[in-house]
Amino acid sequence: QWQLVQSGGGLVQPGGSLRLSCAASGFTLEHFAIAWFRQVPGKEREGVSCLTSKNEHTYMDDSAKGRFTISRDNSKNTVHLQMDNLKPEDTAVYFCAAEGLCPGVDYIYWGQGTQVTVSS
Repeated sequence: QWQLVQSGGGLVQPGGSLRLSCAASGFTLEHFAIAWFRQVPGKEREGVSCLTSKNEHTYMDDSAKGRFTISRDNSKNTVHLQMDNLKPEDTAVYFCAAEGLCPGVDYIYWGQGTQVTVSS
């Protein structure tokens, strides 16, 4: 069974940092493009960042540039989203995804989502 299991997230004060992780089972992540999306209630899911299968290209939404970093650890079959200097507007449910186009929104495999709340 192919699945993505997320960890990380939680409550952090503005200016703080969090690292989200997404572990794959049943398939090898390094063969696929990977992405992170986020969604707030009442709004459409939006792309935050993605990385092509051979790490040739990285996409980062303007809102995250200079603050977020996407990476993959092939030895652990895991992808990460390091989020620094977090802002209240980063509050959302974050999803990882695999096997799609970077940039793009049509991914086949999705994590379960994890809440990130930035608040003082």
